[in-house]
Amino acid sequence: MMLPASFLARPIAHRALHDRKAGRVENSIASIKAAISAGYGIEIDVQLSSDGHAMVFHDDNLDRLTAEAGPVRARNRAALEQIALKDDAGMIPALDDVLTLVAGQVPLLIEIKDQDGKMGPDVGPLEEATCKALSHYKGDVALMSFNPHSMAACQTFAPDIARGVVTSAYDPMFWPELPPAIRDDLREIPDYDRVGACFISHEAYDLDRPRVAEIKATGAPILCWTIRSAQEEAKARLIADNVTFEGYLA
Repeated sequence: MMLPASFLARPIAHRALHDRKAGRVENSIASIKAAISAGYGIEIDVQLSSDGHAMVFHDDNLDRLTAEAGPVRARNRAALEQIALKDDAGMIPALDDVLTLVAGQVPLLIEIKDQDGKMGPDVGPLEEATCKALSHYKGDVALMSFNPHSMAACQTFAPDIARGVVTSAYDPMFWPELPPAIRDDLREIPDYDRVGACFISHEAYDLDRPRVAEIKATGAPILCWTIRSAQEEAKARLIADNVTFEGYLA
């Protein structure tokens, strides 16, 4: 199992090619269409509906991106698909519909959001739903998550789909919800081999971490997040094989 070469051939639009001022918010159909038109790879996020469907949405809660409140996972697919996105003409899309739209035109990188809450083993339903949606998909696709348990589950549900670990410096300022011991453990990327990963997507400002160099030395691709300028991109590409970007055209 290897990351398809297409993931290294073109920059990857973070949460699709969103531009809120232009009426395209993150992970929306409009942003996905814009990324396809521009020829970029696409990174999207998935969360779980109450009835077991993978929905394309970043946050655990609805508040930031919609006029609704509360957890995404408290609503069923039909209800979520009727919720309008702020500053965008679209609604929250299901992964099934996004796959129909993308249809292999560009590579699709799917981040499975942590459902455990503390990067623990309480995962499975979202991974299963995501892999089920992908069971007949013919385009280039890869799965990734900050939670290594998520990728272990995907190894069971869809062993032939490329999977990776999203990795970070785990600065306590940005990860206050995680106990220090968990941050210290995940920072060193200990689960890469255990979960059968074939790439990482690492925090751009921490690319000089020795563990990243170790993984790169095995021949594994190094992606990174999130690049927001041409200057940041040039620096990141000294180490990373590709960038996930937003806020400018990579």
